[in-house]
Amino acid sequence: MTLPLPPMPRNVGSVNWIGLWTLYAREVRRFIKVHQQTVWAPVVTTLLYYAVFALSLGSAVRMVGATPYLEFLAPGLIMMAMVQNAFANTSSSVVIAKVQGNIVDILMPPLSPMELVSGFVLGGVTRGIVVGLVTGLAIWAVIPMHMPHPGFVVFHAVMASMLLSLLGLVGGVWSEKFDNIAAVTNFVVTPLSFLSGTFYSVDTLPPVFWWVAHFDPFFYMIDGFRYGFIGVSDGARWLGVAVMLGVNASLWWLAWRMFKTGYKLKA
Repeated sequence: MTLPLPPMPRNVGSVNWIGLWTLYAREVRRFIKVHQQTVWAPVVTTLLYYAVFALSLGSAVRMVGATPYLEFLAPGLIMMAMVQNAFANTSSSVVIAKVQGNIVDILMPPLSPMELVSGFVLGGVTRGIVVGLVTGLAIWAVIPMHMPHPGFVVFHAVMASMLLSLLGLVGGVWSEKFDNIAAVTNFVVTPLSFLSGTFYSVDTLPPVFWWVAHFDPFFYMIDGFRYGFIGVSDGARWLGVAVMLGVNASLWWLAWRMFKTGYKLKA
């Protein structure tokens, strides 16, 4: 009796598009399945922040330059909702897989380090954009916002979501337990967020903190995003574009290197 030959391994080509799409779809379905927690909860939280600021100002008409404060504030809150959720998507995915011990199910398929990074990051970017879009529409219903420079809005929305997705991915690979990724959130993400000019114009800061803010990449993503809505920026707009591209390229290389070497991923 002649035994059948074993199936030949399938050539997936230079890019495993099926595997990449599967990983991306997995990351998207993770947050869509619990959309009450991953989409609607951040929207409600952002609206509560916005309501608190609006009520605390009362009838006072506060301006930031020539822009009403509530109109100035809205893009910053939208951006913060986007990036926080982009960070949470990649960091939680990797940390949970490591803690539960099923990270091997992600590493075993024929996916290159670049494809693994791309799948995780694109999933985080998708969640960030979805949350930002829903939050923006909700705020738009309360206070009409203009968009004189939509290109800056789209660019900084994508680049900022990518930056925090990459940071979450790097932090997740580095972390060995949930306490580690909480430390990244508390000591890296939160301080950079509050020094970025989300709630204020950095031009009102003392000189020392003005310089600190201009070395904060979060400042450039919020400043460029806000410029797209109100047409005014605190920093050099094209410098911000360069900073976003440079930081994303650096973090992407670091994430790729971690997967390439198996840093804290392989026994």
